[in-house]
Amino acid sequence: MRLYASLTLVAAVALSACTHTPASRTSAAANAHSPATVLNGKLVGPNQMTLYVFDRDTAGSGKSVCNGNCATNWPPLVAPAGARPIGNWSVVTRDDGTPQWAYQGKPVYYWSKDSKPGDATGHGVGNAWRIATP
Repeated sequence: MRLYASLTLVAAVALSACTHTPASRTSAAANAHSPATVLNGKLVGPNQMTLYVFDRDTAGSGKSVCNGNCATNWPPLVAPAGARPIGNWSVVTRDDGTPQWAYQGKPVYYWSKDSKPGDATGHGVGNAWRIATP
């Protein structure tokens, strides 16, 4: 009986080790579907470029006020057609009908003058642009 109990315990431990997902893998898997990731305390797009929010956008309005020439300088983080909200992420519709990702209700953008991952030269531009942070 003792041997049976020991084998049962060993089997249970082995099974739980095989089915347990470490926290780091769980976080990575959860973020795999997110439109952006956090790098050095800021949100970055799939291309690892810094994302920004515009003070003139109203959180939760469902739209972006940066269109036309503004969007040339501040390209939106475009969402795929049919994208659905996930966590703190939602989708807004731009004036031209393009879906754009929004973080906590605020549309997010790249800055055209950032040239490589890690650049954050758009922070403070026009006293209206801020690095998007979690």
